[in-house]
Amino acid sequence: MKSNPVVHFEIYVQDMTRAKAFYEAVLGDKLEQMPSPTPEMEMDMWFFPMDKEAGMNSYGAGGMLVKADGFAPGGGGTLVYFGCEDCAVQVTRAAAHGGRLIQEKASIGEHGFYALAKDTEGNLIGFHSMK
Repeated sequence: MKSNPVVHFEIYVQDMTRAKAFYEAVLGDKLEQMPSPTPEMEMDMWFFPMDKEAGMNSYGAGGMLVKADGFAPGGGGTLVYFGCEDCAVQVTRAAAHGGRLIQEKASIGEHGFYALAKDTEGNLIGFHSMK
């Protein structure tokens, strides 16, 4: 396989203002608003930074926070990992900005390190780094 098979993810939220502030503080990046796809669908959507020139089939997935009727946040069967320099930094920021520490930075051998937190909406998220 030449590229990452995951091309997009959505993290569902109840309180967009709170969730947006949490992710911007934890990741140190600004999110960009996307208009609702159709006038009939009232959706509040904010993209995480991504390389728009490379497109969705590059080595990485684009994603966004979404607030919409019928899509609830919380635990589920999918876990999104955010890449970072040192995952201990992001998991500490998550706890400091209203999230909850689930797993401190831990080694996964030659594959680097990971850490887990719950965001302000109750979603389980992961962080991955090589150091």
